[in-house]
Amino acid sequence: MLYGKLSELPEKEIRVLIERGGELTNVSDTVSSILADVRIEGDMALRKYTQRFDGAKIDAIEVSREEIEKAYNTTDKELIKHLEIAAGNIRKFHEAQMPEKMWFMQLAPGIELGQKITALDSVGAYVPGGRASYPSTALMTVVPAKVAGVRNVIMCTPPGPDGKVNPLTLAAAKVAGADHVYRVGGVQAIAAMAFGTASVMKVDKIVGPGNVYVTAAKMQIRDMAEIDFPAGPSEVLIIADESAHPAMVAADMIAQAEHDPHAVSVLVTTSEKLASGVKEEVLKQAQSTVRGEIVSSSLKNAAILIADSIEQCIDISNSFAPEHLEIMTKNDDMVLEKIEHAGSIFVGNYAPVPVGDYASGTNHVLPTAGYARMYSGLNIMHFLKVSSIQRISKEGLATIRDTVISLAEKEGLQAHADAIRIRFSRSE
Repeated sequence: MLYGKLSELPEKEIRVLIERGGELTNVSDTVSSILADVRIEGDMALRKYTQRFDGAKIDAIEVSREEIEKAYNTTDKELIKHLEIAAGNIRKFHEAQMPEKMWFMQLAPGIELGQKITALDSVGAYVPGGRASYPSTALMTVVPAKVAGVRNVIMCTPPGPDGKVNPLTLAAAKVAGADHVYRVGGVQAIAAMAFGTASVMKVDKIVGPGNVYVTAAKMQIRDMAEIDFPAGPSEVLIIADESAHPAMVAADMIAQAEHDPHAVSVLVTTSEKLASGVKEEVLKQAQSTVRGEIVSSSLKNAAILIADSIEQCIDISNSFAPEHLEIMTKNDDMVLEKIEHAGSIFVGNYAPVPVGDYASGTNHVLPTAGYARMYSGLNIMHFLKVSSIQRISKEGLATIRDTVISLAEKEGLQAHADAIRIRFSRSE
């Protein structure tokens, strides 16, 4: 764990922290090979790689309706209730994001301009497995797609060694409204959704988080399907002052660390006392966590940095562009106002990242590794297309005729200019 005053730490170490990532190039060749296999061999390749990477022999790639219904009916009713509460909150938040489906404005007499919103035809949701099951990700990816009006929403998730998908994930898929669920994960799942196979529907867009292999696969198939953004190992940056409680800050760092050995947890604070207390608490809490081995590995990527001012904390955060940003300061409005790059922002001592992971309603599928500088977290617009509209009368066209003709001829596009002239040379 990196610890100390920013003014005293080597610049190289701070740069390595901020410029984290870069693993995509390390797995590029492996990913390319798997993508090519699935493109050529289809379902045969899906079965081969599922046995190799998940240790599961599978026959039917699609999970049957009966299996989904059984998972839903045998899941503890209290858990179903909580899935439905979370799904309801996610639905409400994303419904609030929905833009007006069509609008017009009058630019000038005879010239109406407008916009039409249309949902994508098909979307593939990737729900990770492996070290843990993520029914919450099924809700986060499928629910907003359905709110947007996507007709076909499919879901891919890895099976366990027995070839079965985690029942709670299947129950979440039913609650969310997934149209099809496939027991396939990893690079092969991304390939199947991008190219299509005999069993898996080809989709227009793929969304959802994953490990470095999944992220690299998403980046490589963009000529076949659109993606949301790179979403790799999870991370949190916490801006805190002396008003924050060390145990709470430490708990939030540990919570992030238990996701993945490559997860990153960072505290930037103006208080040396808080920094010391958080370090002590992190080491103590790490000893009692259930996923101790993962947390121990992840904390090697962690940092507790002491800044000279709250402005320096903000500068570090904006340079880092975290997936999750927590603000635990007395004047949180001022800090929030100055934040420029963050996937999702949690304000106050009682807004830890897990509320957004599960139940507050905001989306937990977010850009990582600094990609929050140019990407937004998953939202309703990821599932929609925008078409511009122009409705123009002859009188309206007359007002811009000379401009269009002049610019078209200047660009050497005579037919463009003639397409305008002909409308005024004909008698109607």
